[in-house]
Amino acid sequence: MVRFLLIPLILTLLRAKSTQALVIGFALLGGPALAHEVRPAVADFEIEDTSLSITVRLNAEAIIAGVNLSQVDDTNDSAQAEDYDTLRTLSDVALADAFKETWPAFADGLKLRAGDITLTPVLGKIDVIPEDNAENPRDTMVSLSAVLPPGGDPLQIGWDARFGSLVLRQGETVEAPFTGIVEPGALSPPLPRVGSFEETAGQNFMRYLISGFDHIIPKGLDHILFVLGLFFFSMQMRPLLIQVSAFTVAHTITLALATLGIVNIPGSIVEPLIALSIVYVAVENIFARRMTPWRPFVIFGFGLLHGLGFASVLGEFGLEPSRFIASLIAFNIGVEVGQLTVIALALLAVGLWFGQKDWYRARIAIPASVVIALIGAYWSFERVFL
Repeated sequence: MVRFLLIPLILTLLRAKSTQALVIGFALLGGPALAHEVRPAVADFEIEDTSLSITVRLNAEAIIAGVNLSQVDDTNDSAQAEDYDTLRTLSDVALADAFKETWPAFADGLKLRAGDITLTPVLGKIDVIPEDNAENPRDTMVSLSAVLPPGGDPLQIGWDARFGSLVLRQGETVEAPFTGIVEPGALSPPLPRVGSFEETAGQNFMRYLISGFDHIIPKGLDHILFVLGLFFFSMQMRPLLIQVSAFTVAHTITLALATLGIVNIPGSIVEPLIALSIVYVAVENIFARRMTPWRPFVIFGFGLLHGLGFASVLGEFGLEPSRFIASLIAFNIGVEVGQLTVIALALLAVGLWFGQKDWYRARIAIPASVVIALIGAYWSFERVFL
């Protein structure tokens, strides 16, 4: 959200025709992503005859510290950053005890309903997942349950906006289990107590399309910078189309293969390589004035990596087996719309104003590529060594 709100400021800076302003704008855009970002919580639920059981994987330190996860992309940006860092030093057992003390406030923020009846959650087991690397956020598994009232009123699940987004997944006890993202402060659609959640093909398509777009804007800063690297290479339409087409075909392939489970490469390998891909395209922008024969093939290779990054989102979000192909296509379309939006914003910001100027490459394209390369280089180092 913070980066998205900075777009108008960056557009103003770009129109100033100042290299310094351009560098400042991209520094603002890139800054918040240089530390560990907030991730959505994931809740797996089961509906039984008389009870609802939920296991939530969440960032307990952020919840205890009172970080508003709907307003920040990184815990370092919150007013409670110091409290959060202090909680990060607790042992796993001490963190579980601290969450037990926070439970009443957390329970008040839960929204569990059966029709018009509000359900009372009961805390169960708390498991803090050990994390060897102190620089990575710990996951805490919180189990809770609620007694269902008589009758067949459908259930709705959600929580306060301050807890952020919630990936909601139903167990395999029904033929077509529900999976979806509940936005901060919202409630899930009504979930039947018996049988499967019914969603039209159009609703399912739009849900995955929006998720794909959201993964680019505002959450996919690394993908945004890569696309901007393609844009700043040349203002001519043919090179841009060749690059974007190669990138699109490639990430579509690996998105499908990874989602099907055919390809599985750890994020610890993929994420640094994605950062290096940003460095490569930006550096080549600085030194190459024309499309080299190998650049489309290199872009294709990098697209394969980015497709694996996109697949990590679907890994948490899940795909309904009965609509697997349609959901995958919808998500990919959402990604493409997001990428085209990035290019359109770049055109509006600099292309239409300065693209045909003699000084465009020297004053805008090269400085922008330098900043993109520096951000990518920092991410490469951070994702390998920090």
